[in-house]
Amino acid sequence: MSLPRWLDPLLDADQMRATDAWAIEERGVPSLELMERAGEGLARVVTQYGPAGRVAIVCGKGNNGGDGFVAARLLRQAGREVEVLIVWGPEWIEGDAKTMLERLPGEKPVPHNSLEQHYNPLVRDLRALPFPVVAAVNGIAAGAGANIALACDIVLAARSANFIQSFARVGLIPDTGGTWILPRLVGVARARALALLAEPLSAEKAEQWGLIWKCVDDAALRGEAQKMCEQFATAPTQGLALAKRALDASPGNSLDAQLDLERDLQRIAHVTPDYAEGVRAFMEKRKPNFTGRKT
Repeated sequence: MSLPRWLDPLLDADQMRATDAWAIEERGVPSLELMERAGEGLARVVTQYGPAGRVAIVCGKGNNGGDGFVAARLLRQAGREVEVLIVWGPEWIEGDAKTMLERLPGEKPVPHNSLEQHYNPLVRDLRALPFPVVAAVNGIAAGAGANIALACDIVLAARSANFIQSFARVGLIPDTGGTWILPRLVGVARARALALLAEPLSAEKAEQWGLIWKCVDDAALRGEAQKMCEQFATAPTQGLALAKRALDASPGNSLDAQLDLERDLQRIAHVTPDYAEGVRAFMEKRKPNFTGRKT
């Protein structure tokens, strides 16, 4: 779906804040009126592109939340069924956004259970994928964003990137698997410091600590990630999937149990076409042509 002409290109957050400041400070538009206008525009877009049916609006705690509350009010007044979800609890909503929330008729907003509905299933799915998952981080990976990246099999990061367990800054605990994966990657002491201090960790130090696989120059990140993905695309994927299974099981296994698991998985790998192709290619001194087939 393309954006309306007046929304394309869509401004980023800094540009929108600058536009708001210009309208308030230079043009004398009251902030509540500006929020009302923004909400009216959002309601018009919803009506244009979704003229019928139920509407769900997710609101933050700042100005964008206020815009959403205005749009929800106008749509409800027009007879639409609107569910309003809030990312933060009502106690976090302040200023003009709080005023617009108080003007909202009908059902009150519902706290959006993003962990249970989105983040946790995403992490489970990432860890369960039967092929390698590569993350390329080129900016600030904070909170859940950092932990989603760390849930991937291999993490590449630009030299300018930072990883921040920012939860402690707002009274929260690391989620999205953070308390599970951090101690396994960097040890308990460093995991505790990252979680409790909420200080940024540079990509270079993240590599040194073993939090990520490699830190590369910013300009090289995309090419490095593309090269790695191409390598995996032609790799013996059944063997890689079995290796992932063994590695995932190792933290909870004794040495004996892990040896038994390796034996069992190796038996499966031995009968795959890719193993046979790998041996033939080695004997014939050529590049293997793996297919990823199980049988």
